[in-house]
Amino acid sequence: MVKSTFAAFAERLSIGESRRAAVETFTPNRIKIEILSGLTVALALVPEAVAFAFVAGVEPLVGLYAAFIVGLITAIFGGRPGMISGATGALAVVMVSLVALHGVEYLFATVVLMGIMQILAGIFKLGKFIRLVPHPVMLGFVNGLAIVIFLAQLSQFKTAGPDGTQVWMDGIPLVLTLALVCLTMSIIWVFPKITNIVPAPLAGIGIVAGMVIVFGINVPVVGDLASIEGGLPTWHIPMVPLTFETLKIIFPYALILAAIGLIESLLTLNLVGEITGRRGGASQECIAQGVSNTVTGFFGGMGGCAMIGQSMINVKSGGRTRLSGISAALFLLVFIMFASSLIEQIPLAALVGVMFMVVIGTFAWQSLTILRRIPLTDALVMILVTVVTVMSDLAVAVVVGVIVSALAYSWNASKRIHAVAKTTDEGTKVYEIEGPLFFGSTDGFSELFDIKGDPKLVIIDFMQSRVVDQSALQAIEDLATKYEAEGKEIQLRHLSHDCHNLLNRAGQLIVDSDDDPDYELVVDYSVRTGSFGGSH
Repeated sequence: MVKSTFAAFAERLSIGESRRAAVETFTPNRIKIEILSGLTVALALVPEAVAFAFVAGVEPLVGLYAAFIVGLITAIFGGRPGMISGATGALAVVMVSLVALHGVEYLFATVVLMGIMQILAGIFKLGKFIRLVPHPVMLGFVNGLAIVIFLAQLSQFKTAGPDGTQVWMDGIPLVLTLALVCLTMSIIWVFPKITNIVPAPLAGIGIVAGMVIVFGINVPVVGDLASIEGGLPTWHIPMVPLTFETLKIIFPYALILAAIGLIESLLTLNLVGEITGRRGGASQECIAQGVSNTVTGFFGGMGGCAMIGQSMINVKSGGRTRLSGISAALFLLVFIMFASSLIEQIPLAALVGVMFMVVIGTFAWQSLTILRRIPLTDALVMILVTVVTVMSDLAVAVVVGVIVSALAYSWNASKRIHAVAKTTDEGTKVYEIEGPLFFGSTDGFSELFDIKGDPKLVIIDFMQSRVVDQSALQAIEDLATKYEAEGKEIQLRHLSHDCHNLLNRAGQLIVDSDDDPDYELVVDYSVRTGSFGGSH
């Protein structure tokens, strides 16, 4: 059911099999589509990078340089062609306190350390743990992010008041802005039905910007945010003391930023993979993100990660290869160096219209209709992740969703342990255990047995069960001790060879069978101490 949601999402983005087949074939038409997709993304990156720089408390060029460097490196080496990376709000809200307390140089040092951590995560293949994110969490993440993108655009409907504070637009300016937003959205919706010469979002931006410039319509433009004029980013070693005190300051920030950046990037990687039909690349993406942030820190950038909004713009515009991401980064650099005066005339309403269409395409609308048909726990997790994403941030929401899903699974699994009791002709009691035996089901396991009422010989058969962890082994040990205290003999059958080796008191009671299971336990038995240790 969830996969059908993503399939519908892909269909809404007009992803046909013929386009997928042409991904690796660089025909002139494919190159044109990729470059125009990159141009569309670059135009949308400008106000986002400037806005996130303001959130972090740094100069606009710090955000723009990050968008260029992170976007370029991840486009070349990242784990998923079609993804777009740059400066993001999820990272900016963490950076603001660091910049306020210690200055921008400490931010650059933190971004370098953040990148190194992400490289190590890729080397040790920690990205594979993104598989633990359930589909309800993914849907909640997508829906929450769509709402976050929508809310972020509302700031463009504010203007400077008489006292310099931001106030909501009203009157003619509000009407004009809303009209241009609606016009942009209409063009994006209608244009593909007419022609595919250029991506619809680019057509919307171009047509609306041309109208504003030609007719002199007085609405907020990109230049009202800040000037984007600048040169090439230059090599800059962060000017911080190389001391342990500096490390104590930047390490916590770097760790949080690295985690948030990887979580957002890997979830975007999965989402783009669902749309484009690609798999894998998690470790490669971790390394690419790490290298890009390390380099960015040495070139005066604020760092970044994958951007789902811009990635969706790229995919919707037809971008399927690395060329679109590379083009977006290079176009952004061209804007900074040579075309700042032209880009600054683009009305913000046109870019808001593009982002509103991204919101419509990103939100998994079908998830609303399946809420009543999926398990209650999944529905609650989906809603919880959506709410936490909006109220807090993406990383916290995903972690919360995974934890709640894991606890719900453990609770449900703990209730599945039961036994079928039989008595043989010889008077032996046989308990056939069914269901997983782990920390959550040990109490239920202990309650299955009538120790005082059982005969002298009891057989416990684990053929239909699985002994999962140390708590399960300890429960078996305790049960053997109780039967022994009653002067009764028990035999344990169909336990894995790992259990043979790890069980202490009950080990001598195991009856070997040719059909013993051979799964492995996630526990470590210490020969030196005669006790169970950690996982391996």
